[in-house]
Amino acid sequence: MMLLRRFRLLIVMVFLIACTMHILIDLLPRLERRAPPGTGTAPGCPCQHRDGLLAPAEPGLPGWGKLLPGAAPPGAGDGGAWPNKHTLRILQDFSSQQAPGSNRSGPQPPARGEESGFRWAKEHSKRLIPQPGQEGAGAGAAPQYSKLSALFKHQLYQQPTPALTQGEILFNIHSDTKFNPKVTVPRDWANDEEDDLTPTGDPPIDLYPNWLKFHIGINRYELYSRHNPVIEALLGDLVTQRISSVAMKSGGTQLKLIMSFQNYGQALFKPMKQTREQVTPPDFFYFSDYERHNSEIAAFHLDRILDFRRVPPVAGRLVNMTREIRDVTRDKKLWRTFFISPANNVCFYGECSYYCSTEHALCGKPDQIEGSLAAFLPDLAIAKRKTWRNPWRRSYHKRKRAEWEVDPDYCEEVKQTAPYNSGTRLLDLIDMTIFDFLMGNMDRHHYETFEKFGNDSFIIHLDNGRGFGKHSHDELSILVPLNQCCRIKESTYLRLQLLAKEEYKLSEVMAESLLRDKLWPILIEDHLKAMDRRLRIVLKSVSDCVEKEGHSVVVENDLAYNVNSIAANR
Repeated sequence: MMLLRRFRLLIVMVFLIACTMHILIDLLPRLERRAPPGTGTAPGCPCQHRDGLLAPAEPGLPGWGKLLPGAAPPGAGDGGAWPNKHTLRILQDFSSQQAPGSNRSGPQPPARGEESGFRWAKEHSKRLIPQPGQEGAGAGAAPQYSKLSALFKHQLYQQPTPALTQGEILFNIHSDTKFNPKVTVPRDWANDEEDDLTPTGDPPIDLYPNWLKFHIGINRYELYSRHNPVIEALLGDLVTQRISSVAMKSGGTQLKLIMSFQNYGQALFKPMKQTREQVTPPDFFYFSDYERHNSEIAAFHLDRILDFRRVPPVAGRLVNMTREIRDVTRDKKLWRTFFISPANNVCFYGECSYYCSTEHALCGKPDQIEGSLAAFLPDLAIAKRKTWRNPWRRSYHKRKRAEWEVDPDYCEEVKQTAPYNSGTRLLDLIDMTIFDFLMGNMDRHHYETFEKFGNDSFIIHLDNGRGFGKHSHDELSILVPLNQCCRIKESTYLRLQLLAKEEYKLSEVMAESLLRDKLWPILIEDHLKAMDRRLRIVLKSVSDCVEKEGHSVVVENDLAYNVNSIAANR
């Protein structure tokens, strides 16, 4: 009996010692983070190492080890069991070549809007593309003037928008259908004092958040005006606004997240899947390629440089996967896909048709991941959009070919079909074709327009993630609509000719425009140079059409002022 009691006492003591050791091990990262100066450990260091193990950087990370099977995420109610992913086979991390603590493929400039950050980017811009006369200069050489500013001051970029009627504005805030400030406009930014309200009881437009100002500026000609200061402010909001909730976007082939902000705005987040240097393998079909976050960012800047202004504002952002996704999401399906990789990085994969599995997990360094944030368009409940099938849609089949690929006179049939038989729809489609060719985007199966404007609405250039995949290959099949129809707007043709000149070289104004993004560099030099090469191909196609059919047949005059004076000033 005495031996049995001693044995039980021994078991209890061993259990207590084991519990004490677990508690000490659990507290060790916190003690290291608070280490005093002079101990060789910097307080608050996000990547401290001990015995070869990486300690999690964020306060939320130690809690990962405490999540037991069956535990539910914060605010998830009775969520399902926490998956054990540590025994999985190799995780695919597309950012493995980058420095620890970052998903970036290059150095990070200071925050958006700071003059010092813009100077910093200029000093390092030579790695993107050299400025004229800098071939032998040092890396710190800066351009003498802004080509981008000079471009936007050119007469071609000063064409006034036609006077707008009531029916040509998406939202008429002075009509009976108004934005309800108590619903659309949150009261934490709108002053509640009576003096700051209009006679109708609505807050002044100046107090609207930038995303709402963007929405009420949409008309049948453009998503935003050329010199609208709200766009720059909205780009800043996309980078700095606190993320209040996250959910997966339904539909689509790859993972996208809907992020809601503190000011009630929303944006579509596409996480980084590949580095900027990775090229699409030659054997990949266009419909199985990855979507690139940097392509979404570059597409917005290219669209603005071409003066189309049909891409919603997009900005790059470095997101904390723990605090800004996992801890704020109420999407149980998304939450369950989070895990810690063998490299101690936070990963998740979500749910989608392709590339949503542990083999294609999105991993941070340790929990930082970059991505593109595209501002949402107005809700479909108040601004309906119509989806159109692209006449030059690809077959999306490994063996079948589309009709336009086998019929050289296919455009004649399209010209006789509404809405391409009248108005500017066909010419707008040609604009989109040129836009896609400069990016190398083959994935344009549908497009959208605002239902309110009928067939006179411009085409919205959405979903540009499959561009800039192959800088050494020019996909000429993208240009088939231009080559078959031989039609182009005069304004588009003149701007393309302008961007081919050395004073306004497309690659250089693109590089300068992209400097402003938080995730600079967005494109490597090879992709920038490819746009110059493709631009020459487009101009050659138009020139061939003019030679074959005549200038008056090919080039549609859509300018409000004297074209000859513009040509003389080019």
